[in-house]
Amino acid sequence: MKKTDLSGLAAFVTIAKERSFRRAAARLGVTPSTLSHTIRDLEAQVGIRLLNRTTRNVSTTEAGEHLLSKLAPVFADIDTALESLNTFRDRPQGLVRINAPRTAIELALVPHLGRLARDYPGITLEIVAQEGFANIVEQGFDAGIRLGEDLHNDMRAVRVTPDLRMAIVATPEYFQQNGKPNHPEDLLNHRCIGWRKIASGELYKWKFQKGAQVLSVSVNSLLILDDARLMLQAALDHAGIAFAIEEEVSEHLAAGRLEQVMADWCAPFPGFYLYYPNRRNHPVALTTVINVVRYPNQVIRPEE
Repeated sequence: MKKTDLSGLAAFVTIAKERSFRRAAARLGVTPSTLSHTIRDLEAQVGIRLLNRTTRNVSTTEAGEHLLSKLAPVFADIDTALESLNTFRDRPQGLVRINAPRTAIELALVPHLGRLARDYPGITLEIVAQEGFANIVEQGFDAGIRLGEDLHNDMRAVRVTPDLRMAIVATPEYFQQNGKPNHPEDLLNHRCIGWRKIASGELYKWKFQKGAQVLSVSVNSLLILDDARLMLQAALDHAGIAFAIEEEVSEHLAAGRLEQVMADWCAPFPGFYLYYPNRRNHPVALTTVINVVRYPNQVIRPEE
């Protein structure tokens, strides 16, 4: 039987219960003549009469009564299943899957995990760390987090961090032995810790801006990594100069484990945004997570 026959079966069950085409049509929001045509088509498909009808009465045939006994519990289960969705519309409940780089997870999500667990125990939050842009729809995620400059126009997005800045850092011991660079091009004479983009395979060029001057430098990388944590650890182990998000190294700078140079060449840039499909009727659980982690009063494409 074709999938489209489900509506015919639902019509049959309603008529059999109401014992009236008129009352059944009123419940289903169609005309009695439309309902009569639907039942004729259904009976033609199954090859047997299901209803006896006169001008005043409607009753099930023996075959119709048998079919009703099988269908009624099924449609009752469907109604129950549909009603159960109310819990997802009315209160935060269910699984929310988010894809984000480790740096974004630490800056944008970790500070809110305690509140989410405490205030919204019905939400199960699954966070997957992945560098590079993720097609969240194809990969089965509800949302992703990436830098503002990497967002696609077909997604809605809300800011989850303030503007960020990069920091050029190394240990005091490294700078004592090798001197401090004063200009981006000086980095060509230093050991630098490179970062390879997982998605494209390209070696990241360090970008700088000072007033109207914009530079992009392909540094000498004797060590190339693809993970921000490993890059930071390598810098702490005196392996060379790292180019890291300032917030990630702030504690090490304050403690004197790292030193920052050329801060005047590191201009602010748009921070991280949480992005999700541009469609209506998002689950309440996803909306709740968005409202908790969003950076205050910052919304982009489109206005919400």
